[in-house]
Amino acid sequence: MSDFDNPYAPSTGGQMSGTVTFGDTPKPAGGAGVAAGDLITDTTTAGFTADVINASRDVTVLVDFWAPWCGPCKQLTPVIEKVVRESNGRVKLVKLNIDDHPAIPGQMGIQSIPAVVAFSGGKPVDGFMGALPESQIREFIEKVAGPPAKSSNEEQIEQVLAQSREAFAAGDVETAARGFGAILQMDQAHVGAIAGMAGCMLEAGELDRAEKLLNAVPMEERKDLEIAAVFKRLEMAREVADLGDPVELEARLASNPADHEARIKFAKILNAQGHREAAADELFTVMRMDRNWEDEAARKTLLEFFEAWGPVDPATLSARRKLSSLLFS
Repeated sequence: MSDFDNPYAPSTGGQMSGTVTFGDTPKPAGGAGVAAGDLITDTTTAGFTADVINASRDVTVLVDFWAPWCGPCKQLTPVIEKVVRESNGRVKLVKLNIDDHPAIPGQMGIQSIPAVVAFSGGKPVDGFMGALPESQIREFIEKVAGPPAKSSNEEQIEQVLAQSREAFAAGDVETAARGFGAILQMDQAHVGAIAGMAGCMLEAGELDRAEKLLNAVPMEERKDLEIAAVFKRLEMAREVADLGDPVELEARLASNPADHEARIKFAKILNAQGHREAAADELFTVMRMDRNWEDEAARKTLLEFFEAWGPVDPATLSARRKLSSLLFS
């Protein structure tokens, strides 16, 4: 596992290396896009047709109806301008002072400001009133102009991430680690790649290195299902070392099938070895014999397995069906 010595090191000839080609210049979204200097402009009654109606045939135009005396307008202005500048040309903002140019808002029935109306294809398509927070303005822009186009880097990262996950699922940990490492070279905070690399380290028995990598993840990112699952797998891997010899546990079960403590320990060892369905079956054996043993220890252990495996893992789906059947039979 020498490739793990530096998780961010470039690939050294593995089959993934040919697909990891970063550095292309991101392309703006929104068709032809809008030059940076033209993203925010003012308009007049006379210029409205050219600045809004005609322009909206090429790019979504947000019209901000405002007035100098309007307090909420002053709150909205810096926020909406910031979001528009960061939209990468997907929208442009055109501002109309309703005091100086009352005809257009009168024709459109604008009765309260600030009011923002989105134009696309030469006609109004949506709008909002009031000083919305930044997050809601971003949602509005995504609604009227579509989501941001992915850059070449983002598309390549997604491709390599998918390939690395496939390699890991197939047991090719070396190839998976090279792919995850290539992503982390470009984005050290990429949650999917961190989870994948930590998983590779766990498979290699490098628990300390996996823990160090996971502990660098900010607390707010640890709610991510992949990260949470790897944390749970690390916790279980630490526990397995203290569970005892599986051969001795099997001997205990052979002499006493009702030794639930030994069976649950044996299930945890099977899980650590990657035998997920067999591990679940051992827990079901305990539940069938004594569902309430030690405050439902077998069921709670199975739920921990689900957390570690992830909600869409085939073993999780299969065991959940069996659990439902057992609990409600």
